[in-house]
Amino acid sequence: MKRKKIITFLLSTVIAMSLAGCGASNQTSNNNTSSSALANVKIDKPVTIEFWHAMTGPAEKELQKLADDFHKKNPNITVKLVGQGDYTTLSQKLMAAAKAKTSPVMAQAYSNWMTDYINNDLIEDLTPYYDDSKVGMQNKNDIVKTFLDDITFDGKLYGVPFNKSTEVLVYNKDYLDSVGAKVPTTWDELEDVAKKTTTTINGKKVIGLGFENSVSGDMATYIKQAGGNYITNDGKVEFNSAAGKKALNFLTDMLVKNKTARLAGEDSYMSTPFGRGDVAMYIGSSAGVSYISAAVKDKFKWSTAVLPKDVKAASPFQGTNLVIFKSATPEEKLAAWDFAKFLSSDAVTTEWAEKTGYVPVRKSVLTSTAWKSYIQKNPAQAAAEEQFSSGFNDLHMNGYTKVRTDVSAIFNDVLIGKRTVTDGLNAAETAAKNDLKN
Repeated sequence: MKRKKIITFLLSTVIAMSLAGCGASNQTSNNNTSSSALANVKIDKPVTIEFWHAMTGPAEKELQKLADDFHKKNPNITVKLVGQGDYTTLSQKLMAAAKAKTSPVMAQAYSNWMTDYINNDLIEDLTPYYDDSKVGMQNKNDIVKTFLDDITFDGKLYGVPFNKSTEVLVYNKDYLDSVGAKVPTTWDELEDVAKKTTTTINGKKVIGLGFENSVSGDMATYIKQAGGNYITNDGKVEFNSAAGKKALNFLTDMLVKNKTARLAGEDSYMSTPFGRGDVAMYIGSSAGVSYISAAVKDKFKWSTAVLPKDVKAASPFQGTNLVIFKSATPEEKLAAWDFAKFLSSDAVTTEWAEKTGYVPVRKSVLTSTAWKSYIQKNPAQAAAEEQFSSGFNDLHMNGYTKVRTDVSAIFNDVLIGKRTVTDGLNAAETAAKNDLKN
């Protein structure tokens, strides 16, 4: 399912170590394409490119529809979509392909995967493509800033934003109305509403708030909301702080102490218990709206809201970018660039967002008549874009993937009551510093 942040931290760590031995010397590699070199590249005969992706269900069907639309406009280019089932499998197969020198032309990739690929000279610097006078994306600054930041490494652009989402508060309006509660906008209000709705409502036992099982990997969000920092851009570990303690206490008070919150557990994703009416609210991916609709059907009224904040707003933006591998031929690279550019165009990113629940990647779309009309008819999709100004991405830092893996495991022990907050912060700080040294 693509509605959650399902990147597997441990797998990504393995990728980083495995790719260390399969850099440019092991690829049938071309140098990065310069603007002058691009001028000599033409697609004047049929070109087929493989695009490896992890879309399933309705999103995969929409991706195929968009590829078909692209083929009609570009008869010399055929995009062969190769679904890998999920991001874990996609990561594994991309790693294996890099080692075997059989990488696809293009693929979806999270930014921390991109860090590893760049370090091993596997993906193309797309800056010349963006800036080219003939085939470039002259309106690149129309891309939402947090998405542009996610593809920028040392001032160079290595991808094109694709399927993007953020975390939002999903709430059962009927349940909140039954206890006289308003939609919470702050931590204090969230705790209060969670307490009020942890009760029996309409004959059903309800837990006030739900968190995805991956919440321990999202601690940067809560620490930032508490006014602190997770890890600085220069690699300083700062989460073992007053803000870090406040954030962990905020979560453990509800999950462990007061039992006014729960994890998804065996349900895997919170949309399922939310649809059953087992929880009054939950924090989850904005891309999950279609799954929520399917789970709820017409049993109750529901919607979404921006994340409740503490001293400041902070919203984690998630999702993959489109990357092009250096092992492709110049013609394949140009064809892949044309398809990536097509997917990020105003009309297509609008259609993609409407059909899948992801957010548009362009600012101009957000102010368009078509998008405003869509949001008016689908208000549950509004909260995500309201958080662009407070959005942030994972750091582009060597070792950061392993840090997230190790720290997440430790924080998970805190959130299920196996460690104290102080012990968890101390252990996580030690692990993070060790990871960043290596």
